[in-house]
Amino acid sequence: MSRSLRKLKGIWKDPLDPVEYYLPIDNQEIYLNPYLGKTFSLQWTGEIRCIYCERFIKKSYHQGYCFPCFQTLARCDFCILKPETCHFHLGTCREPEWGKEHCFMPHWVYLANTSGLKVGITRETQIPTRWIDQGATEALPICRVESRYQSGLIEIQLKKWVNDKTDWRKMLSSAGEKRDLRKDRDWLLRECNLDKISAEKEIISIKYPVLEYPKKVKAINIEKTSFVEGTLLGIKGQYLIFDVGVLNIRKLGGYHVSF
Repeated sequence: MSRSLRKLKGIWKDPLDPVEYYLPIDNQEIYLNPYLGKTFSLQWTGEIRCIYCERFIKKSYHQGYCFPCFQTLARCDFCILKPETCHFHLGTCREPEWGKEHCFMPHWVYLANTSGLKVGITRETQIPTRWIDQGATEALPICRVESRYQSGLIEIQLKKWVNDKTDWRKMLSSAGEKRDLRKDRDWLLRECNLDKISAEKEIISIKYPVLEYPKKVKAINIEKTSFVEGTLLGIKGQYLIFDVGVLNIRKLGGYHVSF
């Protein structure tokens, strides 16, 4: 089958079971868990389509968009990466209706254990998808607010003490050590004088379908090799872990491949 890739779809049905992963290729979804321990290949045809307007492009921006879409879509604006820079109130939002639907809705500030302790934000409707995409083994919602902008203001205070990025190499090198996220939460909010915003939520623990973690994490660049073949050892976050290296599917949105 030969189609355009989209980011991995992770479905988590039971806390006792690992995430079920699907590889979306246009309108089809390949269930990947049965391929663990088996060999398969991905061949890039050299073509890329924008994941929004579907025009053919030579280079993608913001994980799958053409340059015009990257410049005009609100989902590609700088404020998505830095919510505290939201400019909706100035009347300059690229897509006001999209902004109302995605940014002016309940968001959660959370702590997660990915490559270590990190702080992040997500729409309420993206729980637990956001954590699965990041490869978090544990997560704890700590504060609920009514907009992305508000969550960004809180996050910017918390990340003075805690990282807001994941070290993807470390995340892919092991299952990670357990943390006491409640203890982390209490310490962090106390240091930032934000004790009163805390919400009592349960810690979420997530398992991933991994047979073996790599001793050395080596990224596969499909633009250089165009052909990837190996034994699938695991799936975590947006990465396929092969015996020959790891492949970030999220970065390949719109890439035309043969499976």
